[in-house]
Amino acid sequence: MSTDRISLSKGELRRENIMRLLKLQGKVTIQEITEKFGCSEPTARRDLDLLEKQGGIIRSFGGAQLDASPIAFEASFTDKQQLLLLEKEAIARTAAAMVQQGDIVGLTGGSTTFLIARMLKQHQGITVVTNAVNIAMELSDSEGVQVVLTGGVMRRKSFELCGPLAEKVLEGLHIGKMFMGIDGFTVEAGMTTFSEQEAVIGALMLKRAATSYAVFDHTKAGKNSLFSIAPLTALKGCITDQKLPDAMTKYLKAHRIELFVAEKEQMEV
Repeated sequence: MSTDRISLSKGELRRENIMRLLKLQGKVTIQEITEKFGCSEPTARRDLDLLEKQGGIIRSFGGAQLDASPIAFEASFTDKQQLLLLEKEAIARTAAAMVQQGDIVGLTGGSTTFLIARMLKQHQGITVVTNAVNIAMELSDSEGVQVVLTGGVMRRKSFELCGPLAEKVLEGLHIGKMFMGIDGFTVEAGMTTFSEQEAVIGALMLKRAATSYAVFDHTKAGKNSLFSIAPLTALKGCITDQKLPDAMTKYLKAHRIELFVAEKEQMEV
């Protein structure tokens, strides 16, 4: 942790994390703030009032929203990484448990897929295909994991390699189990993301995979991002951390798309 972050007060750190949550979700309620950050309702309201004065958010009844269209906003990997960590770890454990010796595993970029990579480090005799530089680096010291990294131009917000070079490499590969990080998941639009380039790479990786799973925390369900990757019917299953809306669950069941709801590990006290 940097010395700048260490010098921040508890309140400043909480407001910083509230802004990260707003960037990810587009809006936040007082109840969410009190539950996630362990503060009182008056404290949560004062935090939102201060953030509104600083600019960038609009106070609303019972919460606040970003002063911009949430569909057009892309949070950085660092912002995503520091929120909903326990939920994402639960999703990652469920995904990693599906991987067996001899598998060829595909991982797109993302904070959840990064955690899957971390949990695959002790696996033996597997190959991981990824277009994310940070995932390749995380696996670089794992003796039992062969890493195939596509070429391409790196996007700084996500560390993903995109463009014609990445596409050309992927066209010659065969992936067994694909784990797809996404920014939005709806019945109507399917899987979506903020980047057109990443949408193209994600769609190509899905096509090269025998079985594919979307991995996402509950904030992505029912949310659309700008660019479509593929319809939900391209999936064998999805892994998330909370029960999905009934209509979405019925759709998945009707199309024989498996739903896995991962449970967080309980913290010792």
